Amino acid sequence: MPFDPALYTFTAETPPVDDYRRLRAVSGLSPKTQDAALRGLPGTCHGVVVRFEGRAVAMGRVIGDGGCFFQVVDMAVEPAHQGHGLGKRIFGDLMAWLHENAPESAYVSLVADGEARHLYAKFGFEPVMPASIGMALRIGGRAGEG
Repeated sequence: MPFDPALYTFTAETPPVDDYRRLRAVSGLSPKTQDAALRGLPGTCHGVVVRFEGRAVAMGRVIGDGGCFFQVVDMAVEPAHQGHGLGKRIFGDLMAWLHENAPESAYVSLVADGEARHLYAKFGFEPVMPASIGMALRIGGRAGEG
């Protein structure tokens, strides 16, 4: 089936818990428990959900303290909908929100998995090494699993 962008709707919203957990799992991100999702999703500063025929097929979120620090997380697109620019559009929407709402001195970070770094670089993100190195601890699992 040829790609038709008119079939997709983009909404500024926090993803519903079930969609959030499903999209993370099917897109290859680490799974999150129901409890973790219920606690974490209210911390969304800005979110974008993409629907195809009413069903959530992609998402992205900005989390943070609302002033000093923000992080782009949960960039996820169902495999059947990848390759159509949905991730780029979501990321662009998140960046537009940050430019409009984050204070001038805000620090925006993200973890770039695989080839996603090329997309993020187009929006001005740069590696922080060697001056800094990202570190992580995953409770109940291996460090670095995003």
